[in-house]
Amino acid sequence: MSHIVPVQAVVTATDLDREPTAAELDAIDAEMPLISAEVELLDVQIMILDRPVSELDARRVRRARRKVLAARRTVANLSPTAVVPEVGA
Repeated sequence: MSHIVPVQAVVTATDLDREPTAAELDAIDAEMPLISAEVELLDVQIMILDRPVSELDARRVRRARRKVLAARRTVANLSPTAVVPEVGA
């Protein structure tokens, strides 16, 4: 009796263990201002979870949202060669 095993087991295992390519690192670097702005917005939202929102907190949230929108606009306006499309899984 012969055993049935996946033929491409080695191929899929090495795909998960690989390092990011230079193009993927460049794409991450190009989107880093957006990532940082989204983390800042999340920090502000977490900060106000367990207390009533003051006027100062509302300003912090608005400022963080504007920063995220500006970063999204900047990333969207990058040239197509600056950001590699379909990076990832």
